[in-house]
Amino acid sequence: MGATILVADDDRAIRTVLNQALARLGHDVRMTGNAATLWRWVADGEGDLVITDVIMPDENGLDLIPRIKKMRPELRVIVMSAQSTLLTAVKATERGAFEYLPKPFDLRELVSVVERALSAPTTATRPQDEVDDGQLPLIGRSPAMQEIYRAIARLIPVRSWSRARCMILASAAPRRLLRSIWRRFRAS
Repeated sequence: MGATILVADDDRAIRTVLNQALARLGHDVRMTGNAATLWRWVADGEGDLVITDVIMPDENGLDLIPRIKKMRPELRVIVMSAQSTLLTAVKATERGAFEYLPKPFDLRELVSVVERALSAPTTATRPQDEVDDGQLPLIGRSPAMQEIYRAIARLIPVRSWSRARCMILASAAPRRLLRSIWRRFRAS
């Protein structure tokens, strides 16, 4: 028998797609459209993995992560959001999410992340300090930028951004774009 996966998303279509895809892999999928039910399941010790949306009718999914991690530090949480920004990805990671996926997501990528989360060694992690809600100097919603956001969120602690240095090798057009982003960042 597969794992029990708890899915919380206020969008019925997303819940249906996740249920079908994960059940096909042999997992038991429990679905809800609100954070309160998800929290009740987690508090009752149910589930091997949580997949949650950020924006739900009763609570922000990001605010739920530290409570989940405090009660069940070994429980992996995957966060999905239509708010595809670096700040959302960083907040999810800093609060203890295993992975962040922007919507719309590629179903194959989600399945891969779920399998990684279920097979990864269990180590209790504590969420770091709250993330500053300030605007970040990166823009873009393309799949390539979303991958960059996730990588940055995993690699650089928020408090280190002012000291962070990196080199991005790119062709001429992206280099010009990055240069303009950098100028805008320095001016702010």
